[in-house]
Amino acid sequence: MVCFLSSAYFSDKVFFETVSQSANLDAIKMKLWEQISGNIVLGAYNQIPEWQLKLGPRDRGPVLVILDDVWSLSQLEELIFKFPGCKTLVVSRFKFPSLVTRTYEMELLDEEAAFSVFCRSAFDQESVPQTADKKLVRQVVAECRGLPLALKVIGASLRDQPPKIWLSAKNRLSRGEAISDSHETKLLERMAASIECLSGKVRECFLDLGCFPEDKKIPLDVLINIWMEIHDIDEPDAFAILVELSNKNLLTLVNDAQNKAGDLYSSYHDFSVTQHDVLRDLALHMSGRDALNNRKRLVMPRREESLPRDWQRNKDTPFEAQIVSIHTGEMKESDWFQMSFSKAEVLILNFASSVYYLPPFIATMQNLKALVLINYGTASATLDNLSAFTTLNDLRSLWLEKITLPPLPKTTIPLKNLRKISLVLCELKNSLRGSKMDLSMTFPRLSNLTINHCIDLKELPSSICEISSLENISISNCHDLTELPHELGKLHCLSILRVYACPVLWRLPPSVCSLKRLKYLDISQCINLTDLPEELGHLTNLEKIDMRECSRLRSLPRSSSSLKSLGHVVCDEETALLWREAEQVIPDLRVQVAEECYDLDWLVD
Repeated sequence: MVCFLSSAYFSDKVFFETVSQSANLDAIKMKLWEQISGNIVLGAYNQIPEWQLKLGPRDRGPVLVILDDVWSLSQLEELIFKFPGCKTLVVSRFKFPSLVTRTYEMELLDEEAAFSVFCRSAFDQESVPQTADKKLVRQVVAECRGLPLALKVIGASLRDQPPKIWLSAKNRLSRGEAISDSHETKLLERMAASIECLSGKVRECFLDLGCFPEDKKIPLDVLINIWMEIHDIDEPDAFAILVELSNKNLLTLVNDAQNKAGDLYSSYHDFSVTQHDVLRDLALHMSGRDALNNRKRLVMPRREESLPRDWQRNKDTPFEAQIVSIHTGEMKESDWFQMSFSKAEVLILNFASSVYYLPPFIATMQNLKALVLINYGTASATLDNLSAFTTLNDLRSLWLEKITLPPLPKTTIPLKNLRKISLVLCELKNSLRGSKMDLSMTFPRLSNLTINHCIDLKELPSSICEISSLENISISNCHDLTELPHELGKLHCLSILRVYACPVLWRLPPSVCSLKRLKYLDISQCINLTDLPEELGHLTNLEKIDMRECSRLRSLPRSSSSLKSLGHVVCDEETALLWREAEQVIPDLRVQVAEECYDLDWLVD
């Protein structure tokens, strides 16, 4: 009803934004104003003239701004636009009588509505099936106390379970008496019973989700990688856990990730995970039961300008944490204090600034396996204290997002165990171009290299081709990349090569045909690619090619018919015609005409 009224009265002038506890208010105000005014703002929000904000957009008419998950009056005061015709709808757990004139309190679901929600989650229908115990179902529903999210999560956790499991769940829920009247407290207490039902590794993976910032998308590749490193599981098992948590409504997969990311050769970099903030609170609540220094996960629940005071009070005692997650703004050397993390295997550094000093206590993390740096600021960040990397002998995975890479020196201490490097939205500043550093000596075991949305990447250094351990190269949305190294054929272990959405790439080097182990080639959305190497047929192990939106490809090499292992080609309708001859001689070849898909989801936090 609200959606109907808003679309009828406000037309297309309805703008929604999630605020959260640790919101970047300047970024939210900028984004909202750009949407309202229809103009891109150059510079900071505070540089917009006050008269312009008071008058509103040139295109007059009613505007509705919906602010979800507002936590404080100070936040709300910053985000209220006061030009004529602008209305603000606030969704919050709190009341703001000094600013909000009308308040509507959401009620808990009544018995029948709660029963319906639960049944949809537990049975995929509106009522209890004949094979289930209706009385027991109603008892479980009653213990959820009309809390919608609890009904969905607990219902999903009991789907397809035998009666004894239902009875056990009912008993655990009935013992979780609320210690206050807070809806949130009740919700955490009742939902914790569902989490305790999960198997050991699935439960631990759920608790790991609390280590990421609220209301931010979690890169699927980061999540899967962390689970593999600290829970000793392989990639298919990690993905199966992800799907199980999704089916139980404990997380949300973005961009149809369950179907698309499950493909044998799909890249996790295109997908992400979100989680309801109450579920994140639940993970933090359950992870915080132990004493601070004994916790398996040491997490800053929200962004702060400095490290928590209780961390400083306990800094002289070693921390037992396996995962350490920090969320701040800019950090200088003087903002850190020394702590000991001898058991830490994952360090997640979330921040928002243009300069960031790496924490000195990295030197104590002798067992660190995964390092994740994500900058949520508006500009790329420069890192200080890079010497911290010299101590990370066991580091296996490095994720850098929105970071300015420094020029690579001629010599550096090798990261002997580093298997995976991911550069996302980074500014390379010619750090790779013309590099004289022997990358094969610095990264002797590197198997996976991903460069995504690094728009100033023009070329790769030829020394990358000396890293004989490389198995997977993925380069996407690098709009200045013109060609790949001529010596690419030296990578004899390479099985996956993705070079997609690189619009000025004009050819593949002929040596690519020497990649005897190559199984997957993705050149989709390389719109300037005019032909493929003549000896493409030498790729006798090639199983799949994705070449959609390669509009300038007018022919295929004659040797294409020799691709006897090729089973799947994804392309546009015109390109599909080029494969007709090959289809007649390659026995299991399937040519799939793909639908055009324009995805700008990566632009949104």
